[in-house]
Amino acid sequence: MRQLILDLLPEEVPSFDSFVTGRNGETLTAFAAWLSADNQEPLFFLWGEPGAGKSHLLRACGARYHDAIETPGLTDRDEEPMAGELLAIDHLEALDEDGQIALFRLINALPAQHGRLLVAAGRPPLHLALREDLRTRLGSGLVYRLQPLTDAEQRTALAERARARGLVLPAEAIQYLFSRAPRDMRSLTALLGALDRLSLERQRPITVSLVREVLQTSLDF
Repeated sequence: MRQLILDLLPEEVPSFDSFVTGRNGETLTAFAAWLSADNQEPLFFLWGEPGAGKSHLLRACGARYHDAIETPGLTDRDEEPMAGELLAIDHLEALDEDGQIALFRLINALPAQHGRLLVAAGRPPLHLALREDLRTRLGSGLVYRLQPLTDAEQRTALAERARARGLVLPAEAIQYLFSRAPRDMRSLTALLGALDRLSLERQRPITVSLVREVLQTSLDF
């Protein structure tokens, strides 16, 4: 259902302003410091379960983004980083053997080029099914966990985004949405946008029936 919804609805352009911090204050502070111009650490590793917001941050920071699910061999990038380049590689678990070799070489080349690499995976480096030398390299940099929002944090964030749009979300509509929709902010925000558009088109307030219609449209698409 989550993938159907994301395929149907336009993707929100990721930004730091639209990221909900939740319990990740320390991680985001460290990340901001790492992105600063005077940072000397070439590698930052983000890990956390699906829906925690890893891809959001990788896309929001302005790095040249690569998704290992789409290109497990990292064939979409040059072997050597450009001088001072900021790179991001998502879903490290999906790297094939060639991709792992390419990533190992890339990490080794970063210091000489004064480049930086941001990577993300569902587990910390030592728990990934990757080459031992690559896992060691990944673990030698900064490693931080990104924790998903709690239900209460998601509800608060969704209500704030609704208010920013000038929308009124009744408690029963929120409850219905949370009981049936994917529980990550990307999907919930996309659904909120769809509810906003449908509410304007129909000239109707947001109700449980309107939420049901948006969810059913996503399922039937």
